[in-house]
Amino acid sequence: MNRRILGRTGLAVSEIGFGGWGIGGNAFGNSYGPTDDAESKRAIRRAYELGCNFFDTADVYGHGHSETLLGEALEDVRDRVVIATKVGGNFYNRDIHPLLRERVAQAVGKPLEEFPDGAPLPVTHDANFTPAYVRFAVGRSLERLRTTWIDLLQLHNPPISLISGMATYGTLEDLKREGRIRSYGVSVHPPEEGLAAVSATMPDTVQIVYNLARREAEDAFLPAARAANVGVVAREPLANGFLAGRYAADSAWPTGDIRARMPRPYVAQLAALGQRVRELAEKSGLSAAQLALKFVLDRPEIGCAIVGMKTVGQVEENLNAGM
Repeated sequence: MNRRILGRTGLAVSEIGFGGWGIGGNAFGNSYGPTDDAESKRAIRRAYELGCNFFDTADVYGHGHSETLLGEALEDVRDRVVIATKVGGNFYNRDIHPLLRERVAQAVGKPLEEFPDGAPLPVTHDANFTPAYVRFAVGRSLERLRTTWIDLLQLHNPPISLISGMATYGTLEDLKREGRIRSYGVSVHPPEEGLAAVSATMPDTVQIVYNLARREAEDAFLPAARAANVGVVAREPLANGFLAGRYAADSAWPTGDIRARMPRPYVAQLAALGQRVRELAEKSGLSAAQLALKFVLDRPEIGCAIVGMKTVGQVEENLNAGM
């Protein structure tokens, strides 16, 4: 697996990374359908065996479940892998806004007083980037990941006002000095948020959507990130799986799969693009997923493209695009 330096972090990362959203499962209605934990751990290990050393997750994926699986699968090779996680989505019985307490209690089906302080809840009720909360959540992530440090901690979709504010990064700098994290960045949606992160000068990396269907980052963000030596992690390089060329306009997904909530015209658009990628890939002896990944990796600004993978078969197909 080819490696690239992830901006000023200095980390040498595999150009294709393991995306841990899917293995978190769909118990809380925000993932990619059912999973098998044993197969998820086999997939993680197979990725490592094939040269993948960058594993990206978030504490909110499965409300800690994705981090737990990664921790179990990688504990014995911790010093040979780069683990990136995210913080900000509050799914704990902690720091719940007073106006939300009754609604959260209704959603979980019993009074919040029956949950221990700080216990995970089955709902994500808020976003929280306060210093005390970030420290608390990072501590929980470290426990689940079975490690004493996080290589890359990313703020998970913070508002642009926080991205631009220097006070946001004080706690992260403290955590870096303490050795609990080694670098930090932000995970964003529109390129404008990525540009705000570059302008703030503090984040080491920006994670952003970039694929054949979503190319907005090309105009201003990617050149700016390269000029500032900010590492770029491209997520959804297969556009939620559509660019693998296996879906049609009438495809359906079970409850708990985020694609089940997508507008049908958008599904049709992505499915058509995926079929076109598949046609082109067949002419070059590649799978559609491999061709779509090569498109992303052709950009020199991209340090790593993370692909969601739940099975050994998906790992073996996707990682071949980076060899």
